[in-house]
Amino acid sequence: MAPYGILIWAVITAVLASILILASHVHNARRNRTTSVAFFHPYTNDGGGGERVLWCAVKAIQEESPDLDCIVYTGDHDASPDSLLARAVDRFGVELLHPPKVVHLYRRKWIEESTYPRFTMIGQSFGSVYLSWEALCKFTPLYYFDTSGYVFTYPLARIFGCRVICYTHYPTISLDMISRVRERSSIYNNNASIAQSNWLSQCKIVYYTFFSWMYGFVGSCAHLAMVNSSWTQSHIEKLWGIPDRIKRVYPPCDTSGLQVLPLERSTEYPAIISVAQFRPEKAHPLQLEAFSVALRKLDADLPRPRLQFVGSCRNKSDEERLQSLKDKSIELKVDGNVEFYKNLLYRDLVKLLGGAVVGIHSMIDEHFGISVVEYMAAGAIPIAHNSAGPKMDIVLEEDGQQTGFLAQNAEEYADAIVKIISMPETERLEMAAAARRRAARFSEQRFYQDFKAAIRPILCHAAR
Repeated sequence: MAPYGILIWAVITAVLASILILASHVHNARRNRTTSVAFFHPYTNDGGGGERVLWCAVKAIQEESPDLDCIVYTGDHDASPDSLLARAVDRFGVELLHPPKVVHLYRRKWIEESTYPRFTMIGQSFGSVYLSWEALCKFTPLYYFDTSGYVFTYPLARIFGCRVICYTHYPTISLDMISRVRERSSIYNNNASIAQSNWLSQCKIVYYTFFSWMYGFVGSCAHLAMVNSSWTQSHIEKLWGIPDRIKRVYPPCDTSGLQVLPLERSTEYPAIISVAQFRPEKAHPLQLEAFSVALRKLDADLPRPRLQFVGSCRNKSDEERLQSLKDKSIELKVDGNVEFYKNLLYRDLVKLLGGAVVGIHSMIDEHFGISVVEYMAAGAIPIAHNSAGPKMDIVLEEDGQQTGFLAQNAEEYADAIVKIISMPETERLEMAAAARRRAARFSEQRFYQDFKAAIRPILCHAAR
């Protein structure tokens, strides 16, 4: 028994020592905590709507509380204060008052999708805790601000003595996701092999149900949660159970800069623009299929449109998806009418938006849809997926006038494309003008007003 006793004693000693070391880290970090705001945004080069929110949030904090330093936790090792300052302007037209400080993270692989071929959600969630441990040990702020949806980091941030603020773009898990598994629907986050198996589907329902309980628990640790749409708000309130700490703040859309663009467009080769990161949920292949169908449906005397894909690539997987999209355009024999633009500068994106007749969006349950608003502000008539943000908040009538189209499958998207291309110019201009008025509801100025109103109480409370 003696050897076993020694082994047990060694294990207990090792565990206690580890706990003491961790407690010492937390104690030292809390003692050295600074009055600052640190943004947990591991990918500062993703180029999407989430990054726009990050820079607008930094600017809003700088304007509201000039005495607070703004820090960005990033896994991009080439990021520097000056490069991020320049990026905010070049990619999004956001002029920060001064450069943010940067804390580099070296364990970002633990939140990479490729690290977890199975049980991706829970793997990335626990991986984010490990990454945030690195972040908080390196720099402990008074305000921990998550702008990327890493909810499992909130309890850890509270242990480090931070007040937790978040801007939530979408719930990691939703009741809709559980319903689709129950219905055995094959989609980007529900593999066909699982959808075809009753036993595997039941196992996944148990997994999702357990994960949603954990997600609700960690989410409830937020002192303030801002959400970007009616759809996101309804899900987060149900899951986190803290409705009094949840504020809806529509994301910043560059409506002012785009609304000055002329509504008149060239009809010789009508441009259809698609602005989205090359991620699986953005459903770019559906847009290609719809475009192929539309070309066949268009009358011979009508001009042949061009489909312009504009997006950014975060990693190798995104690069592979972009190449797959190019291959599919060749397969569908539409490659002569399709253009691809990767990691475009903001000023170049504005030029393309200014020439587009149609803006297309196809993500199911898009939490909000900044690109849809940008289409509308720029004068491009939107065709968006008939779900979530676009359906509930954006593509609605304005002063009794239609502002765009909603669709669910390739045929519906194709019909909408044909309808817009065939539309008399006066009718198109009327719809584009109504869409532009609708887009004004989601301006950057509105974001700054609502954002500052939401954070003001928590900043003032901490100051006291």
